[in-house]
This record gives sequence, C-alpha cells and structure tokens, in this order.
Amino acid sequence: MGRTSRVVVGISGASGAAYALRLLGMLLTGGHEVHLVVSEYGKRLLADEAGITRIGRETMAAGVEGGSLVVHPNKDVGAVIASGSFLHDGMVVVPCSSTSLGAIAHGSGSNLLCRAAMVTLKERRKLVVCHRETPLSLIDIENMRRVALAGGIVCPTNPGFYLGPRGVEDLVDFVVGKVLDLLEIEHGLETRWRGPGSE
Repeated sequence: MGRTSRVVVGISGASGAAYALRLLGMLLTGGHEVHLVVSEYGKRLLADEAGITRIGRETMAAGVEGGSLVVHPNKDVGAVIASGSFLHDGMVVVPCSSTSLGAIAHGSGSNLLCRAAMVTLKERRKLVVCHRETPLSLIDIENMRRVALAGGIVCPTNPGFYLGPRGVEDLVDFVVGKVLDLLEIEHGLETRWRGPGSE
C-alpha cells in the first residue's frame, strides 16, 4: 500500500450516489483519512438513490475496514475544512450539481461544501469537480471554464466503454478510478486503457 492521504469529499444533489459511495469505500479501504460534507440536496440524493437517511460510516461505508471518516455539517462554515490552514491532499465534489458548480465558480461560500472548495482553490490544492448533469447549458460551460481557470479539474462522470463493462458497477469503477488517478492515489481498479496487445 502506498502513502496515506487526507481527502475532502463533498456530495451535492446531482444524481450519482453510487460514485460517491464507491469513492468513499476505496479511500477508506486504502487507509486514507476522509473528511466528508454533504449538502442538503446531497442528503436527499443519498436517501432517494441509496436508501441512506443518516450520514455516517455505519450507513455509507458499512463493512469497510481501514481509514477514518470525519463528517462535517454543511451549515458549519467554521468547520476545520473551511480553513486554509487545514492541510489536505485534495478535494472531490462527487456528484457535483450545476448549482454547486455555479457557487464554486463564483466564490459563493454560503455553505461548507462550497466554502471548502473555494479554500482548496485559494490554497492551490487539487480540486476535482465531478459534474453529472446533462445536457450542459452555456451557464454550466462558463462555470466549468471559470473553475478550470482557477486551477480546478472538471471531471464529468462520463465512463469509458473500451474495457468492455459487464455491469453498472464497472462503469462506476471507471469514473472512481479516474478520480483516484487525478488525486494521485493508488488503487486496484482496472480502469486504464492499456492499448492493443498489452498484458
């Protein structure tokens, strides 16, 4: 196992709870320290798509051993992850709604998720924004441009099909593997193109 990392994970209200839950599981299994913040619409997403009504390790990573999970209330803009002095190895917003994307792009830190993302950009740390909504409006495109110009990485949840996925889980793993690669975190997911004839 490689070095352990400290990662901030934000969950907002776009569809895609499976991506967030799989990422949490992979990070914890890898022994990493995860700081989690879920928006109000993110809570509804987890309830609607995964039947999760309480935010915590026992509900979101049941049976997963290793690592540590710290949950921060989204209304607590004074939480440690809102401070630039809180050192971490990167933040991921997955899934990221157009609303949260817009708030991050325009520096609106009215909740902890967006405040933590703004601070991540301010401190020149890695911010990965996994926008899920489609189609894109010009507003979305411009907001992605603003985030990218500010140093963020826009990583839409678009899975590749070249590995011959056999089910939804493989498609989820493709996206999660891409996010982990962007964070430079080692993982065992088979998600990379190896080219013809490679072993």
